[in-house]
Amino acid sequence: MALSTHQQNGHHRQQQAAPVHQHHPEALMPLRALPDRGVGEQLSYELITSELLLDGQARLNLATFVTTWMPSLAGRLMDETADKNIIDKDEYPQTAEIEARCVNILADLWHADSAEQATGCSTTGSSEAAMLCGLALKWRWRERMRAAGRPTDRPNLVTGINVQVCWEKFMRYWDVEPRLVPMEGERFHLSAEEAVARCDENTIGVVGVLGSTFDGSYEPVAEIAAALDELQSRTGLNVPLHVDAASGGFVAPFLQPDLEWDFRLRRVQSINASGHKYGLVYPGVGWAIWRDQAALPRDLIFDVNYLGGHMPTFALNFSRPGSEVIAQYFMFSSLGREGYRRVMGNAQDVALKLSAGIEEMGPYRLLTRGDELPVFAFTLRPEVTNYTVFDVSDHLRQRGWLVPAYTFPADREDLSVLRIVVRAGMTLDMADALLAHLREETEMLESLDGPLPHSKRAGLQAFRH
Repeated sequence: MALSTHQQNGHHRQQQAAPVHQHHPEALMPLRALPDRGVGEQLSYELITSELLLDGQARLNLATFVTTWMPSLAGRLMDETADKNIIDKDEYPQTAEIEARCVNILADLWHADSAEQATGCSTTGSSEAAMLCGLALKWRWRERMRAAGRPTDRPNLVTGINVQVCWEKFMRYWDVEPRLVPMEGERFHLSAEEAVARCDENTIGVVGVLGSTFDGSYEPVAEIAAALDELQSRTGLNVPLHVDAASGGFVAPFLQPDLEWDFRLRRVQSINASGHKYGLVYPGVGWAIWRDQAALPRDLIFDVNYLGGHMPTFALNFSRPGSEVIAQYFMFSSLGREGYRRVMGNAQDVALKLSAGIEEMGPYRLLTRGDELPVFAFTLRPEVTNYTVFDVSDHLRQRGWLVPAYTFPADREDLSVLRIVVRAGMTLDMADALLAHLREETEMLESLDGPLPHSKRAGLQAFRH
């Protein structure tokens, strides 16, 4: 979460509030301290909803991967179940059963072998799921090293530099050396060759990403798995593969069903995914699935009995609402495979329409087209010098659209792009409106006689969701 700094100026706590309603000038909303008297439920509701009008329109936010629309009945179901504590499986056994059903559904969707008894859990999001899977990789590596009588003080993890920031957090928080493969030329993510070149006996695993946040492309998971198989046959090094399928785990099974990236590959030991991205659920729910029980070290699981009954738990958090997990089951049961295929197909149709329309405008060059994830990135052609992608982003924001502009990481910091994420709720009519607005703003920028002042914002990396 974002960090805030507490600020006090020594005045009475009532002065740490502000009058915000013209018909109730005596109403004070707390800013830095709790007021002596509240304003009441109705007025508090009105004041807070008024403040929230300053937020952007979620449906026009093409920066985030996170779900911004669900059926009204799903929202109603979440309201009705927000008081259920997912961790308290003794008090809410049916919620626990629904979580287990979701784990089984995902294991089946990702081709887990029923004989191997895949295991998994829900999390607050894919970031927590990634950290749990990372911990399992580290614990398994440490067990192997101890059994071999070797030191365990220098673990490393191999990923592309395009990974989501949660992996950087994992490596820093748990003292794992990051071996981040930089971008090069038109290669914007991890390759099999680059991954294997950085592996050694201290490598706890390789992370392949099924859907890069930078451009929506899939990393070649099957090629990476084959290269790691060859490495083991040649050197004896057994390096497990984890797949960060935060977005792609809910897209590839329906749009690219023949793509091998999941438990069909023996090298893949675990997968994380975001239910609140293309899983079609409001924030926050994620999923972590391991190939079998051996892939999840028993030492990482805690047995809790002080809520009544005995329950195993593996999580960074403890109490949280069960509503998101229940909403995930609602989406699974209401849509089924055909429904998910339809929703993802519609999103991809919109993405392809947008990318084709943008390419036709002239000044833009596509890096991806939205034919893997319904996500694509594009940049300006080299001959465009009077404005930048950041200017385009600013002009679209004035029309209500949030289309992020950012620079790529090492070694392509010279490349600045725009990215569009198409989610459920984005229609072809909305795509037409976006193209029309982008065309108008582009024509205006193209008409400039000289460069816009202060248009370069090198190093900005906004909206890495």
